[in-house]
Amino acid sequence: MRIQASSKLVIALTILSQLSACAVVAVGAASAGAVGGIAVMADRRTPGVQAIDKGIELEAGNALIKKFGDSAHITVTSFNQKVLLTGEVKNTDIKFQATEYVKAMKNARSVFNELLVGPNSSFSARANDAYLESKIKTQMIFINNLPSNSMAIIAEGSSVFLMGMLTKNEAEIAKKVASNATGVKDVYVFFDIISEAEKVRLEKQGKAEEAQPTTPSNF
Repeated sequence: MRIQASSKLVIALTILSQLSACAVVAVGAASAGAVGGIAVMADRRTPGVQAIDKGIELEAGNALIKKFGDSAHITVTSFNQKVLLTGEVKNTDIKFQATEYVKAMKNARSVFNELLVGPNSSFSARANDAYLESKIKTQMIFINNLPSNSMAIIAEGSSVFLMGMLTKNEAEIAKKVASNATGVKDVYVFFDIISEAEKVRLEKQGKAEEAQPTTPSNF
């Protein structure tokens, strides 16, 4: 679904504002709500799959923290029920256990373990990762015909991981944008490649869902 230039600007400003608490306050609740709506509409996953992905992230993330504590720093990202594990673990046994736990989840379609064996990253390193993710996301928003809101961008150190539902051409553009970003050493992609026909179908489906009237909640 095509996002107008003004909407792209709002999204970009909101992403950048996340780097500063003061900026977040300045954006305000109204803008945040509008951007949230745009992000959902532009996502090629169905609302149901988006909910499943969020559930996987929350369940696995909380379980792994409880299981390993300070012996690991694991980020769980799920997109279209493909699960990516990034971060650091104390030893290879923890890395294996983390993979096996997520594989056993009924809604996980596949699991990719990119965990590194070593000490947990520092606060400053994680802040830099968040900055790098935001910078790449912002750059992608202004690329025409690139569905940036149907992608997940994860940075760990100098490596960037990309997930999403893209056509072959879109995937090549996304990887190129991420690879050219300052501070990026390696880019790894875990895309679901779709056909042009499937892209059109998903866009029509998204427009139909957008046109559906919203039923007010009963209080």
